[in-house]
Amino acid sequence: MSAELRDRLWHAVALGDEHAAVDVVHDGLADGADRETLLMDVIAAVQERVGVEWAADRITVAQEHAATAINERVVAALVHRRSSEAARPAHRGRVTVACVDGEWHAFPARLVSEVLSLRGWRVDYLGAQTPTPHLVAHLHHTVPDAVLLSGSITTHLPTAHAAITACQAIGVPVLAGGRAFGPDGRYARALGADAWAQDARGAADVLAAGLSRPDPAVARQAVDDLPHLSDQEYTMVVRSHGRLVRQTLADLEAAFPAMRGYDAAQRERTAEDIAHIVDFLATALYVDDAGAFVAFLDWTADILEARNVPARSLVTGLDLLAGQLRDFPRTLDLLREGAAALGSRPARPVPGPHTRA
Repeated sequence: MSAELRDRLWHAVALGDEHAAVDVVHDGLADGADRETLLMDVIAAVQERVGVEWAADRITVAQEHAATAINERVVAALVHRRSSEAARPAHRGRVTVACVDGEWHAFPARLVSEVLSLRGWRVDYLGAQTPTPHLVAHLHHTVPDAVLLSGSITTHLPTAHAAITACQAIGVPVLAGGRAFGPDGRYARALGADAWAQDARGAADVLAAGLSRPDPAVARQAVDDLPHLSDQEYTMVVRSHGRLVRQTLADLEAAFPAMRGYDAAQRERTAEDIAHIVDFLATALYVDDAGAFVAFLDWTADILEARNVPARSLVTGLDLLAGQLRDFPRTLDLLREGAAALGSRPARPVPGPHTRA
């Protein structure tokens, strides 16, 4: 039944038909599906497909936003329609669910909130990009059993680290989740989170097993969790961010004279691409893991190739950055690994003007 409902919901979302989308989950309820199954096996799966379709350049950014907005309203319609005979589960405790400051992708956190609510937890859902001071103030006021911290973008890991330590400093354990923390939770562990969960069901299971409250008397600095930060490479790259982007853009223009004919929009997009490379390079320095940088480059290469841009064009940018950062050994190692990963990708032909993509 879930496969049929997923197909129906996808078609409704793709057409922008909110009413038809809501009908899908209501029909699922009528046919005996439970809310958690509809949330996780139908709505979440369709939202995942939305992201895949955007990455493959089969839908636009605007269509992706519209689809996400419809899925958010479908969630609301589902969880607020309770049959009169539906029994509420026993109260388990209180938790706070929030996105890392700067994180706009709130849909996964919303799914976690709804699944936990269905399982009997009182949930304070704080939504997207919650500033850490405001999160801590909320915890002082509510004293929850745990904080569930959601992050989808790896570059938010330094901010997530600050939030984790701030929550633990007042005795509240942190359960981390989302793609930012790695497919196996490796970055959650590196940053000292009390636990990690792959999805909403996993988070519910972790909470059911119980989390110990951290000792507020144990003060912790970033370098305590990540001793490699003492080399200051991360700090220097972050502080040089603007200069690195400007110089790399200028060097690219020297290497590719055709860039001098770029219009303002093209120059802006190129500068944004370079800025993202520097951001992910800095994050990989923070967690001391080349995998974070290589995964970003591989994802970017897939996006570029879907838009008929040669992925190996990224290697030139890495080489130019390496020239500016030649005094930073860890940084150079990351740039070399990134360039090697891009160089090992099979060449993909770029369609010409008379070739079908």
